[in-house]
Amino acid sequence: MIRPARVALSAALALTLAASGAASAAAAPPSAGVGAPTGAASWAADTWRSMAAMADPTTGLPADNIGGDLSPTSRARYTSPTNIGAYIWSAVAARKLHVIGEREQVRRISRALDSLARLERHPDSGMYYNWYDPSTLQLLRTWPEDGSSVYPFASSVDNAWLAAALMIVHNAVPQLRHRSDPLLRAMDFAFFYDSTARGPDVPAGLMRGGFWVEPPPGCSTAGNYQHRGPDVHYTCHTYGSFNSETRMISYVAIALGQVPPAHYFAPWRTFPDTCDWSWQEMRPVGQWREYLDVPVFEGAYRYQGLQFVPTWGGDMFEELMPDMFVPEEQWGPDSWGRNHPVYVRGQIAHGMDDAKYGHWGFSPASDPQGGYREYGVDAMGLDTNGYTSDQERTSVDYGFAGCEGRPAQPQPAAYGDGVVTPHAVFLAMRYAPAEARAELARLRSQFDSYGPGGFYDAVAVRSGTVAKRYLALDQGMIMAALGNLYGGDVLRKEFTRGGAERFLRPVMRIEEFSVPARQ
Repeated sequence: MIRPARVALSAALALTLAASGAASAAAAPPSAGVGAPTGAASWAADTWRSMAAMADPTTGLPADNIGGDLSPTSRARYTSPTNIGAYIWSAVAARKLHVIGEREQVRRISRALDSLARLERHPDSGMYYNWYDPSTLQLLRTWPEDGSSVYPFASSVDNAWLAAALMIVHNAVPQLRHRSDPLLRAMDFAFFYDSTARGPDVPAGLMRGGFWVEPPPGCSTAGNYQHRGPDVHYTCHTYGSFNSETRMISYVAIALGQVPPAHYFAPWRTFPDTCDWSWQEMRPVGQWREYLDVPVFEGAYRYQGLQFVPTWGGDMFEELMPDMFVPEEQWGPDSWGRNHPVYVRGQIAHGMDDAKYGHWGFSPASDPQGGYREYGVDAMGLDTNGYTSDQERTSVDYGFAGCEGRPAQPQPAAYGDGVVTPHAVFLAMRYAPAEARAELARLRSQFDSYGPGGFYDAVAVRSGTVAKRYLALDQGMIMAALGNLYGGDVLRKEFTRGGAERFLRPVMRIEEFSVPARQ
């Protein structure tokens, strides 16, 4: 039987939105720029320039991307909740780093909040749909680039990134609480929560990927977890892999008191080591443990002499983007505190030693040949067909020892045109600062990789082809990394004050990954 949340939604939400201005002076973050290496100030100023250029001057909402010359005519004609959230938290980081003043911060965030209040959203959950026109604020039903149909979809992870930004606004820009708080209060993440997904004997469930309000093409399942309003059409999948950007949904929902804290343990770290799960990249090592009556298989993979909990696709974005808002290595010293440094080392080892690109930093980004692609280290992801690090999609398959039909395949003799993205390097800087600064220096000296808005989005390092455009999400990750590293962990502190500190931190501190403390 599923146990109800231990706190009422209204009480938890009030706690999350409570002012935290009584923090002691001793806990105040260091002033921006302290300990910053040469170049950090220009990285921040230039990256913010690209974010500002993406914002529509009338609505204040950012486009999804913009051309490398920052021309207003090159702004994309679509945006998403994630893009809007990235723009808002980037403004907070820019203010902390003294790139902009308080007046500009308030003006920009205020305009964005006003526009958010005007966007059409799902009335019964308070969730935003995935795509809007940033100039007209219209919900997109036709894709502006090719005229194809768009079925309005409310993504759980995209809404989580926006909710995180609204939580930050409450604490960082208190004069705007009267605009941000009503938007956040309306967002009910329990609308995505399938409490029975792990079975009747597990007291916690999983999050759906999202829902459509109209039957879409392909797979969907009708339902309504909150029994409020008409049924929606949920994605057929739940998010079962925990080491992914999708864990941000769990962080937000637990912090808001909308799902039980035990939900933290419901997604898989790796899938179990039995032949029923032999489709995954390799046979994991590990053991079963139990936390808050939830059975957890603490599995891990091995690559390049390192043992770690893999992401879904093997990329830096999944491993480290939630870490921009939750101090995972501090709150989970025996889990994330072990995994993050080792995962970064694995990415570096892939680029420098295994694939021999002479560069590293693999994450979904612009394809230098055009469009967008997922990049990662295949061996570091659960998905058998995982994200690859080169244009040729050179993959590995370690098989699943002991299971029929899953023999190991020969390792690749060589890799092709590797694609690295600067945002992955910035995300890794907390855990490998010297290596990250060295990689950024190599990218800038060896390629035409830096423009008026900072580092361009991606580089194919063997051909030297550069994706000369800027993405709101990727630039937002760079701004968040810089704001935390050189602005006293500003986004982490402003996100976690309230419900995250009370409800999330206690469950994070009790877990131990199957990752050795010393490697």
